[in-house]
Amino acid sequence: MSRMHTPAPESATGATAEIYAQIRKVAGRVPNTFAAIGAYGPGALKAVLSADAVLASGSLSRQELEVIKLVASRAAGCDYCVNAHSFLGKLAGLQPAVLAQLRSNDPTGDEKRDALAHFVRVLTQSRGTIPNEEFEAIRSAGYTEVQLVDISLALAVTAFTNIFNRINDTDNDFPVAA
Repeated sequence: MSRMHTPAPESATGATAEIYAQIRKVAGRVPNTFAAIGAYGPGALKAVLSADAVLASGSLSRQELEVIKLVASRAAGCDYCVNAHSFLGKLAGLQPAVLAQLRSNDPTGDEKRDALAHFVRVLTQSRGTIPNEEFEAIRSAGYTEVQLVDISLALAVTAFTNIFNRINDTDNDFPVAA
């Protein structure tokens, strides 16, 4: 059970109600993590959604974004986000076997995707500047400087939701990743 009491999204008013309406229009519902963030920090939720909108129109595919978010969430130990990004990854066209491989840190057989997953793992486990060979490896895999900016933004947004969900122990409302 979530640690923070989250009022039902239907009872929201003002800026929070407006943000929830936007989420419902796109997703059909307000996921628990967005409901909790929005209840206490509508500005923070708006920032997350704005960053996601920038990413959606950016240089990375939906599949690449879900790879980043899934691998980062697994590294952070956020079960909620692992389930969410496994589900969203499937909607983006990633096969269940690929999602399972990403969750278990196994190669998927796609060199570019595997390079991205490895790079995300290095970034999430690094406490400082990454080694030159890691930079060269992601560039050799075909990722551009523009994409490196988008990878960084995707990681930042994911880190926020990972941390928040670990603080809140947000109730899972996505299918459990197998």
